[in-house]
Amino acid sequence: MPARTGAQFLHGLRDSRAVWIGADRVTDPLDHPDLRGAAEAIAAVFDLHHQHPDDCLMPDPETGEPIAVSHMIPRSRDDLLRRHKALRRVAEFSVGLMGRTPDYMNVTYAGFAGRADEWGINGNDEGAANLIAFQKELARADLSLTHTLIHATVDKSKGHVPTGFDDTQLHKVEDTAHGILVRGARVLATLAPFADELAVYPSQPMPDASHRHALSFCIRMDTPGLKFLCRDSVARPVNRFDYPFSSRFDEQDAFVIFDSVEVPRHRVFIDGNLPVYNSVMSASWRGNAMHQTMIRAWTKLEFAWGLATRMAEAIGASDPVTQEMLGEIWSYAELTRTAVMAGEQGSYEYGNGCWFLDQRPLNALRATLPYWFPRVNEIIRLIGSHNVLCTPTAAQFADPQLRPLIDKYLRGARDITAEQRARIFRLGWDFAGTALASRNEQYERFYLTSGTRNRQGAQLRAERAVADALVDRFLRAAE
Repeated sequence: MPARTGAQFLHGLRDSRAVWIGADRVTDPLDHPDLRGAAEAIAAVFDLHHQHPDDCLMPDPETGEPIAVSHMIPRSRDDLLRRHKALRRVAEFSVGLMGRTPDYMNVTYAGFAGRADEWGINGNDEGAANLIAFQKELARADLSLTHTLIHATVDKSKGHVPTGFDDTQLHKVEDTAHGILVRGARVLATLAPFADELAVYPSQPMPDASHRHALSFCIRMDTPGLKFLCRDSVARPVNRFDYPFSSRFDEQDAFVIFDSVEVPRHRVFIDGNLPVYNSVMSASWRGNAMHQTMIRAWTKLEFAWGLATRMAEAIGASDPVTQEMLGEIWSYAELTRTAVMAGEQGSYEYGNGCWFLDQRPLNALRATLPYWFPRVNEIIRLIGSHNVLCTPTAAQFADPQLRPLIDKYLRGARDITAEQRARIFRLGWDFAGTALASRNEQYERFYLTSGTRNRQGAQLRAERAVADALVDRFLRAAE
């Protein structure tokens, strides 16, 4: 099956899934006002592939049918640069506000399949073969995949991962005639209402956990016993003038409950194999998956700089303080761009014929972006000041009595009309100040874990040879 269209994607969401938002159980997101806008936005991403086939589509290596480039298993630096174009196209669609567009998981599972040798250690040959087969299905059926990685927080004093056996955490109950039975909970399934399948795989090692928690698999969203509890919606009615982002980019987040769920045997990738679970994410995942995450971050920062600059120009704010704040956002965007380029140019074969990026600049970004994004929102709100709260609605512009007054008293500097000014500042508020903006800031603070933990991890993983040699030279001289 070739790459799907948006209409085919939306048709695929009509099933018997158990997704709750508020008091409503939703089986088709198009039927719910809080989900319709984002469902249509994800559908537009599928259509985007067909609108830009040279950048976004490629022939399946085995069937020749067109599939999304994000499913590519990179075999060279040129492959990575080609994938860059496709990832950038998708990131630009939502200016990075949707962090879990399907290309994220496409890239992740392409990397897993490419390094199936990492999954096949310690006698896990069957699990590795199942993973390879699933990745082909993911690409050829053009599925929308989400994941749930984090162990549910019950008592943080016990740590972030299970110690021993904990029946509240996702665990294997027993083998069945057709697979395995699992129970427990996990977080956080972003994109859950708009996914065809759910993936479970390791987020971090759990050396002291029971082997019953060492699981990885993929299952359909409508699998019996699988339940998704969505957070409060931050979506607004479909109105591109009043809510340019909130009307379509609330990708949702859900708490996942596995209430006696049977996973088919051919969809199980890790079944109680702790050595595989504890090692499989340590070698190549960052150099592959962060290609998508950092292109998205760069796109979002570049947009934020452009938006903040337009806001300042709309009210004639050219004072040194404003220019300094604009330059600060620019520096974040430029550093992110150069880190992505450095990662690509420093790419190399990781093994098994797979080429991924140099992780070092991406690890630095991963440890820094959780601090940059909140600061960017702060700058946009500082530049916007009270002006972000003085933006007439589309209905007010359409009122024949109000329109002349709005045009006179709420125009911008120089030749900026009142409507142009309102559009600019509504963009700014929806990006940095609304409920959607607050959710997105929280998301960026803990995206790929917190900045604090990423800094700790970066220090532990950093290569010290060069730095130690520089220090040692002067220590020896002192002796």
